[in-house]
Amino acid sequence: MAEPLIRLSSVAAPLLRDNVDTDAIIPSREMKTVGKTGLADGLFAGWRYEGVGSRAPDPAFVLNQPAYAGCRILLAGANFGCGSSREHAVWALAEYGIRAVLAPSFAPIFEANCVRNGVLPARLTVDEIARLAARATPETPPPRVSIDIAAGSVECEGVVARFALDAEAREMLLGGLDPIALTLASGGAEQIDVWLDADRAARPWIYSGETQ
Repeated sequence: MAEPLIRLSSVAAPLLRDNVDTDAIIPSREMKTVGKTGLADGLFAGWRYEGVGSRAPDPAFVLNQPAYAGCRILLAGANFGCGSSREHAVWALAEYGIRAVLAPSFAPIFEANCVRNGVLPARLTVDEIARLAARATPETPPPRVSIDIAAGSVECEGVVARFALDAEAREMLLGGLDPIALTLASGGAEQIDVWLDADRAARPWIYSGETQ
């Protein structure tokens, strides 16, 4: 389960590249754990650092720029998260602190993995993404972007954009629920107990070794 995501306010780092795949989000060489932690340093490792195996930050990469330090929102291009079904990509984003990715489109498996791990995948138009990115200039710090998950809105300096979420995705993000927790919170635990009681009566031999 993740921290509930109700509202979010942060500067938004522009990574406006189309077809960013999961191996770019976290290269396979950076996947040194099967858990959800220890992955943040490997996030965008091929772009964040000056070379393979290096941990010297590349100052040209957006997440290394002081204006975007601590950002929790990423502006992205179309088909973000394509490639493999690598859930580590979302784990790395979440551990780094990214709680929302705004993009014109997402790879379906990546999009589902985001919701399961408390990261908002919000679809905005190409023009809306471009307008948000353009509000930061070399002369001024980037403005804060505010997201209201229940309202499905993104606001920046008085300009509002809308995104759609299905009811299940919204409930999971607002409650910080993974699919199992969502099932249990929706009365699934009682239904499971009812099914088990009926199955014990119908097939008692299956439960002969069960401890009470």
